[in-house]
Amino acid sequence: MNREAIATGATVEEAREKACEMLGVETYDDNVDFEIIEMKAKKFLGLFGGHPAKVRVFVKTTPAQAAADYLDSIIKAMGLTNISMNVEEKDKNVINIDISGEDVGSVIGRRGETLDALQYLTCLVANHVDNSYCRVTINTGDYREKREKTLEILGRKLAIKAAKTGRKSSLEPMNPYERRIIHTAVQKINGAISWSEGENINRHVVIGPDPKSKGNYKNRGGRKPYRGSSKPKTQSKAPNPDRKPLNEGGEYGLYGRIDK
Repeated sequence: MNREAIATGATVEEAREKACEMLGVETYDDNVDFEIIEMKAKKFLGLFGGHPAKVRVFVKTTPAQAAADYLDSIIKAMGLTNISMNVEEKDKNVINIDISGEDVGSVIGRRGETLDALQYLTCLVANHVDNSYCRVTINTGDYREKREKTLEILGRKLAIKAAKTGRKSSLEPMNPYERRIIHTAVQKINGAISWSEGENINRHVVIGPDPKSKGNYKNRGGRKPYRGSSKPKTQSKAPNPDRKPLNEGGEYGLYGRIDK
């Protein structure tokens, strides 16, 4: 995907500089190239013919630039003016965009729905450049880090509740990335398991007691109380760090509201 501009000048260099100015780039930029359409021709006998030099300048659009341009156009279309962006390329396949400003709340949206939708669409645009593949992350401050911490706490809380009461809890729809965070948190709690139900945007996580655990609610129900002189020695079962979270697919989708 290229941008281009055509300009004329008294010399080829002057025409090139004018075309670069039209595109808002510097002549020495690595992504800038040019083509001479016409060389300057003097007038015949100083009266007839002649024309200035004409140059076409090409600017190769990188995935990061395409992502930034698209996101900027969407933000402006939303009527938001107090927004700034910082684009960082960790490598050719990872693009991080951090946004800030007074209107950043409108970009985040309810529980991050708008932010995640913008991230998904921006990623599609970036991946259309040269048929390349890259991952785009749009963040504002440490919003996503705080969101991840909140989900981890919620997953652990509901997992402990499921292990103690034997009751399951259903969360409202989340994107694959957030569901994976919940699964990871639950699998650190013995006596609880999690799984996903529903299709597409209605897919959500369910947390319930682990039927294979000897310490769950159902298995405790039929036990007789111990009447010995001292309490029996029991060995607590530590969480298994090798348990792998469920594979929920990609990282993009709409954020979902969570039941308390």
